[in-house]
Amino acid sequence: MVRVAMEFFEQWLPALARNDQQLVALTEAVLRYGRELGFAAASVYASAAESRGAWDTRLEALVVDAVVRGDTGSDMLSRAATLNWDATAPATVLVGTPPEDRGVSVVGTVHSVAQKHGRAALAVVQGTRLVMVVSGQLDDTAAHHAFIDDMLQNFSDGPVVIGPTTRTLGAAHSSAVEAFAGMQAVAGWRGAPRPVHAGELLPERALLNDGAAISALNDHVVVPLAAAGSGLADTLDAYLDCGGAVETCARQLFVHPNTVRYRLKRIAEVTGRDPTHPRDAYVLRVAATVGRLARTHHEPTYPAPYVTQVTFGEVVT
Repeated sequence: MVRVAMEFFEQWLPALARNDQQLVALTEAVLRYGRELGFAAASVYASAAESRGAWDTRLEALVVDAVVRGDTGSDMLSRAATLNWDATAPATVLVGTPPEDRGVSVVGTVHSVAQKHGRAALAVVQGTRLVMVVSGQLDDTAAHHAFIDDMLQNFSDGPVVIGPTTRTLGAAHSSAVEAFAGMQAVAGWRGAPRPVHAGELLPERALLNDGAAISALNDHVVVPLAAAGSGLADTLDAYLDCGGAVETCARQLFVHPNTVRYRLKRIAEVTGRDPTHPRDAYVLRVAATVGRLARTHHEPTYPAPYVTQVTFGEVVT
């Protein structure tokens, strides 16, 4: 519309002016009109873009909050689609602390890093937590390591916990639960890597009475060891009780040291945890402990305790 108006004035101004002086005056007036009109249009477009950006930010916060709370219904998926999230893409939740000097502006940087690596990302600052939901797998490959390294630049120097990758955004609540549980427990592992996967914090989470972590330790360590037989569980307990001394463990079990070494190797094969590695030994120790506690709690080996009512002066036989 502005262009049509300016072309009209350019065409008919010479015909409207009686002399050169009027032509100059009319031309200057039209130029001022065009300038003001251009600035007004730019202001309107800038305001609309700002409103759109603010709306997208609020929408993004709603989507991430829905993932964290587990409200992953059709409304959440519709909002995510508005933000160009692929509904069929795998999703992973990352939790850490935001940089103190950047605040909510870090969200824009998260988007830029994700686009650089051909991914989508949703992020929001929730109090002292920076929560990200990123698309795609996070396998142990060089490309994925590069992506994670770039994403870590958006967190503070504190710990960062990665939840398990889920099939779609609709199932990402489980990843958020694991990531937040790991974030609560990560302080218990002084040498925790950065980032650390929530599944590597099972012992610390179990000590915080995390039911999911206790079940995972029981399912992935205790049950497979019991199913493998051949005294693997007893060998593990004896080996850990002996402080990792193979010879002492062998004497306690009345077996040859090579038998102990073979069983330790089998334990590593069955559980994926090497008892000779300090961290793995700690995981196995906690798993064995929670396994025994679970059996004691669930098996009716002993009757429930009761208190016999005794009145002073009576003799109970």
